[in-house]
Amino acid sequence: MSQEQATRYPLVLVPGMLGFVRALLYPYWFGIVPALRRGGAQVYPVQVSPLHSSEVRGEQLLIIIEEICRRTGAEKVNLIGHSQGALSARYAAAKRPDRVASVTSVAGPNHGSELADHLERTAPGDSAKGRILKAVLHGFAVLLGWLETGWRRDPLPIDVHASHQSLTSAGVALFNQAYPQGLPEVWGGEGPAEVNGVRYYSWSGTLQPGRTDQGLNRFDGSNRFCRLFARSFVREKGHCDGMVGRFSSHLGQVIGDDYPLDHLDIVNQSLGAVGKGAEPVRLFTEHAARLKAAGL
Repeated sequence: MSQEQATRYPLVLVPGMLGFVRALLYPYWFGIVPALRRGGAQVYPVQVSPLHSSEVRGEQLLIIIEEICRRTGAEKVNLIGHSQGALSARYAAAKRPDRVASVTSVAGPNHGSELADHLERTAPGDSAKGRILKAVLHGFAVLLGWLETGWRRDPLPIDVHASHQSLTSAGVALFNQAYPQGLPEVWGGEGPAEVNGVRYYSWSGTLQPGRTDQGLNRFDGSNRFCRLFARSFVREKGHCDGMVGRFSSHLGQVIGDDYPLDHLDIVNQSLGAVGKGAEPVRLFTEHAARLKAAGL
C-alpha cells in the first residue's frame, strides 16, 4: 500500500450542515475516504449534529477528537471541515490547540454565507415561510439521522434556528470575534498560516460562467441547485459556489479559491458526477501529502 498520504496525525473529516457519514449506502465524502486510505492515511469521517450552532457542533467534535486520540494513541488530529464543518473545526482548534495539528476549511463560510443572509431576509423564522422551512429542515435532519444510525435513544440534538444563525454574515462575525485564528486581516487575502501551533489552510470552488465552460456532467444535479442559490449573492455575485463566496471562504494559507466545483461537488457529491476538469478527490489526496510533508 502506498504511504504518500500517511500523515503523522489522523485525518478527521467534519461534515457541513445536514451532514452525515453514510446515509444507507451513500457516503458524504464519496470516494474521498477510500482514496486517502489507499495512500496510507488514517481517516475518520465523523458525525455531529446535522443542524445546530457551530459551537455546539464544535463541542461534540472535541469529544470525538479525544476518543480518536485515545483509540489511536495520537497526540493530535488534522481537522478537515466542509462548509459549516470548517467553523466547528475552527472552534475545536481554538479551544484545544494542543489536540489539533491543522484545520483545513473546504468551502467554509468563514465570513458567512450570502445565501443564509437571503433566507434571513425572505423567510424569517417568525414568518409562515420561515416556519415551513424550519419544519422541512428539521424533518430532513431527523430522517438523515435515522438513515445513518437507525432509531437511537440518544439522537444528536437539532436546532434549525441556531444552525441558520451560525451561517449568516452577522452570526459568523460574532463567531469570528471569539475565534479569529487563521482569518485574513484584509478581505480576499490570506490569514496567518499558523496560530498557537495549529496550521490553517483553505480551498473552495466557484461556479464557472456558462454550461459549456463549466463542462457539466448532465447527471450532476447539485450544480443546477447551486446555480439557483447563487442568484441570492450580491457582494460576491459571480464569485461563489452557490452557497459560499470565494473570498468568504479564505482561511490561513489559501490553496485555491476558484476550482470549477460547486458547494457539494467539492466533496464529490452527486456520486462523483462532477464536471470535466474537476477533481475533488485529488484535492484531498494532494492535501494529505501536503500535511505529511509539513510533518503533520
